[in-house]
Amino acid sequence: MNAQELSEQEIFRRKSLEDLRNMGIEPYPAEEYPVTAYSTAIREEFRDEEPRKTVFIAGRVMSRRIMGKASFIELQDSEGRIQVYVTRDDICPGEDKDLYNVVFKKALDIGDFIGIKGFVFRTQMGTVSVHAEELTVLAKSLRPLPIVKYKDGVAYDAFEDPELRYRQRYVDLVVNEGIKDIFVKRTQIFNSMRAFFNERGYLEVDTPVLQNIPGGAAARPFITHHNALDIPFYLRIANELYLKRLIVGGFECVYEFSRNFRNEGMDRTHNPEFTVMEIYVSYKDYLWMMCFTEQMLEKICLDVLGTTEVKIGDRTIDFKAPYRRVTMIDAIKENTGIDITGMNEEQLREVCRKLGVEQNSTMGKGKLIDEIFGEKCEANYIQPTFITDYPKEMSPLCKRHRNNPELTERFELMVNGKELANAYSELNDPIDQRERFEEQLRLSEKGDDEAMFIDRDFLRALEYGMPPTSGMGIGMDRLVMLLTGQTSIQEVLFFPQMRPEKTYRKEDIAQND
Repeated sequence: MNAQELSEQEIFRRKSLEDLRNMGIEPYPAEEYPVTAYSTAIREEFRDEEPRKTVFIAGRVMSRRIMGKASFIELQDSEGRIQVYVTRDDICPGEDKDLYNVVFKKALDIGDFIGIKGFVFRTQMGTVSVHAEELTVLAKSLRPLPIVKYKDGVAYDAFEDPELRYRQRYVDLVVNEGIKDIFVKRTQIFNSMRAFFNERGYLEVDTPVLQNIPGGAAARPFITHHNALDIPFYLRIANELYLKRLIVGGFECVYEFSRNFRNEGMDRTHNPEFTVMEIYVSYKDYLWMMCFTEQMLEKICLDVLGTTEVKIGDRTIDFKAPYRRVTMIDAIKENTGIDITGMNEEQLREVCRKLGVEQNSTMGKGKLIDEIFGEKCEANYIQPTFITDYPKEMSPLCKRHRNNPELTERFELMVNGKELANAYSELNDPIDQRERFEEQLRLSEKGDDEAMFIDRDFLRALEYGMPPTSGMGIGMDRLVMLLTGQTSIQEVLFFPQMRPEKTYRKEDIAQND
């Protein structure tokens, strides 16, 4: 960046940087700073009657009020904000007052990182604060932060443009209240789920992100190229087939928090890169998995929120078990008045025409039923509801229903009008699985670019024998959205996928590629 591209503020800050160095103060010191206390704990633990307590704190300067020889600054650390009282004679006890008059009053800017050694006290206004005895510059900020000011609950000059917030999440986290809390809760949700599994002795594993065949789901993959092998590879769309290979190998239960990639659209509930948890438990079926899933979600809510009720907009969603169970056929009948039991492909197309559901020639029975449910039913299930017993054409990796060979033992958990979890009694008949894959191949030949590939190594693994197993996948980003009351997936991802900024040059992007 040349000087002509700098704003007046940026030029001023670079001048302050030079001034610090000219005074012999390194604005980016290498030494450790011995932080001993944080804002929240300082306020919670302070007692007026106790002896004076010395603390070392560090953070960003978020505001300051200079009043001659004494000033107040607001310091923001990883837990929150705390007031610091600074006097000239305390931080400059000798004759040289430059640290206060030049550094503090002139060279220090909002956004700079500083360290403070001092003691905790309560001001005459009753505010627990830190009285500074030493001040150390830790990092100079060369760009001005947007200053969000609040009055009567209203934010002024707010940094709230979604595109700016997502591109510059580092600024969003600094200036917007509550944003960090979303991501703290995200980690707590993962930790609670992980603890739920680990307490039962289940094993966390890792499976490949780069795959020869993109299997385990019906989705369009991202394709890359392996230079050394000179062959295409796919970023995984799901980790299901690898986890089931481990069940074949003798592990009784495995799970993985998996980063998956699907080369599809982006909207408020979809990001091309997302996180899924998948778990597979031997000797169980989908009925057991329904009970397991609702118990898990209830516990996560209690661990993270202290309640099973979550507020999303004007809706209150209750994750307390048990959840309602509705078959897919009954769900379509319940919402459209049409019973699709036993219908063939042409009859389903007629239903789509009657209901105004879009269709095309590439769609088979399963895709048509999926479109009907997605368009006319899904949004109506607000409270947690298990939609069960899907037609076999929709579920090529799922075991046939024990009472109806036209259906499969599958459920999807719908919450707030969207799918949250998907589970099967896993198909472990290798002959049946081969036939299902071949049907997917026929759909692909008709033009369905989401049809599954035939994974011959997975078929070979099944031929060695896989015990009865139930598997479940849950969209972690959507779960975080629900439990933090967010309506956009971009709000729960640190760095959601964005178009390149217009200021990027084509040659810059090419070099990064």
